[in-house]
Amino acid sequence: MTKTVIVTIHPYDGSFCHALMSAVRDGAQNAGQEVDLIDLEADGFDPVMHSKDLIGFLKHKAQDEQALDYIRRIKEADHLVLVFPIWWELMPAMMKGFIDKVVFPGETFDYDKSATGMRSLLDNLQSTTIITTMNTPRSVYRWVFGDAVQRALVRGTFKKMGLKHVRWMSCNMVKKSSDDQRAKWLATAQQVGARA
Repeated sequence: MTKTVIVTIHPYDGSFCHALMSAVRDGAQNAGQEVDLIDLEADGFDPVMHSKDLIGFLKHKAQDEQALDYIRRIKEADHLVLVFPIWWELMPAMMKGFIDKVVFPGETFDYDKSATGMRSLLDNLQSTTIITTMNTPRSVYRWVFGDAVQRALVRGTFKKMGLKHVRWMSCNMVKKSSDDQRAKWLATAQQVGARA
């Protein structure tokens, strides 16, 4: 059975992020996939890279027990979906900490002599999709704020570490969006889950 792992963070269960996550989950389940939900807020995940984590990074062995559990679960995934809001043009601290502690040498990637200097150890992973919400217009986010998620997460993390088929679905101007626009985003998120 195909397995989709969804990683999400939003402190408010009534958020549009939560609705998007639910749409992805429903789409994947309706398509007959196994779904594993990692809710960083519900898990009380510690995003801080402590000294033991940094030493572990140098030794290529993760130290955080929760991160090790997430790594194990993601290694079993065929598809990975991240759902989070963009606050002050970047991801919330818990999602950044998830990246810091899970995108880890010797665990999810290794160093090699390729152009990026890295190769993925997530052999099962066929696709990675990032779904974000923000209240910044798309053109302003791209041209004024430099498309931070595209640069730092899509290209600077996932593609750099050797992942293929990385996509980003950006929901912009959410607070001012119409019910029709939100319905379209939710339908697209459900399709992301179904085709993952």
